[in-house]
Amino acid sequence: MLNGNKRWLYIAVPIFFFWFFGQIDKLGISIIQADPGFLNDLGLNGPDKNAKIGFITFIFTVAYAISNIFWGIIIDKLGARKTAIMGLVIWTITMVVGGLSTSYEMFIVSRVILGFGEGMMIPVCGKFISNWFNQRELGRAQSSWLSGNYLGPAVGAVILTIIISTFHWQGAFFVLAAFNLLIVIPMFVFLTRDTPEEHPRLDKKELDYIRYKDSNEKAKPKQNFAQDYRYWIVWFGMLMSSFLFFGISIWLPTYLIEAKNFSREAMTGITSLSWLFALGFVLVCGLLADKTKRPSLLACILFSMTALFLTSAIFAPHPVIAGVCMGLAMGTQGGVFHLSNLFIVKYSTPETAGRAAGLMGFTNILGGFSSYIMGWMRDLSNGDFGPSIVMLIIAAGFGFIAYLFTLKKEAQEVRIENIPPKEITI
Repeated sequence: MLNGNKRWLYIAVPIFFFWFFGQIDKLGISIIQADPGFLNDLGLNGPDKNAKIGFITFIFTVAYAISNIFWGIIIDKLGARKTAIMGLVIWTITMVVGGLSTSYEMFIVSRVILGFGEGMMIPVCGKFISNWFNQRELGRAQSSWLSGNYLGPAVGAVILTIIISTFHWQGAFFVLAAFNLLIVIPMFVFLTRDTPEEHPRLDKKELDYIRYKDSNEKAKPKQNFAQDYRYWIVWFGMLMSSFLFFGISIWLPTYLIEAKNFSREAMTGITSLSWLFALGFVLVCGLLADKTKRPSLLACILFSMTALFLTSAIFAPHPVIAGVCMGLAMGTQGGVFHLSNLFIVKYSTPETAGRAAGLMGFTNILGGFSSYIMGWMRDLSNGDFGPSIVMLIIAAGFGFIAYLFTLKKEAQEVRIENIPPKEITI
């Protein structure tokens, strides 16, 4: 059954769980920071408590973003496999330290180290995808592992809520460390290799398919990704997407409980549904990107949908409608994130994919600013989320405008690709 498709088992499955558990580690804090026990134990109270809560994600994303550049260079030298195992060991240890934290300052240090350890996730996966999949299936390959990026938090919201209510918030960190140690690390050790040529169980027919390029693809000049202005437009779009995604996802559980008076159980349901929305947008965008060859146009549509859903959340007459609209807004940015990673592979070569992904991953730093600024604005407005949501709508508008500048050239490329090779004149 796997003949000719073993790359999906050896690569897609490990990096699916890589992101499945990695995103619970990273974004599970949105559930944990809504727990009164966590807030009391770390002294998160007083008039500046929301800014302190936002700073947890801010400092994490700063470390995460800066380390993306570092990891991108390391990956191009050591390979994706060794780099992934190294990062997994770092963040497994850090999760234990986070669970043992007895002060806000100690917990902040653990988040900094966790951000450094997880910073290799985007460049690792960009490198694996670039090395292991044919150009024709990049959209499907990206969505197969990015689905773990959203399915993980969807399931994780339920798991973490049960663990916290049954035991204590510290138990959530210990369980997540065990998942990495017992599941994810062994997968990378025993299943993956840096290139398909190195894997002993991959047959020549599948290798030939992975390396096959049609005549049009061979004719395309391969310039450095930094020389393509569209890469930098995508980079800016990813800045806006990170600002939106972290701002919504980190504060969504608190928004539902404090602004819309949801119970913890109802909050968990809406939060999980929001991550499933993101998964749906990832899968749909993967299919549409491969079929239409118009990822930039898709990104424009997604940013406009984000602004529409956020505006609807402000004026929604019912709390459930407002919560669902916020979830849909977060979901659309899942689609943008998927397209951004697709662009990394499109604008780089296998030799530079790690650096291109590392530089793109640096954009996560603005996500941390979003979380902190939203907390600070809540403190200034006595807990009101309204001004923060307006700020997010403006960010969505900037993302939409940026991608408009890529549409003309993308349309030209699609027209050229649809012309039979014998009709193309140089």
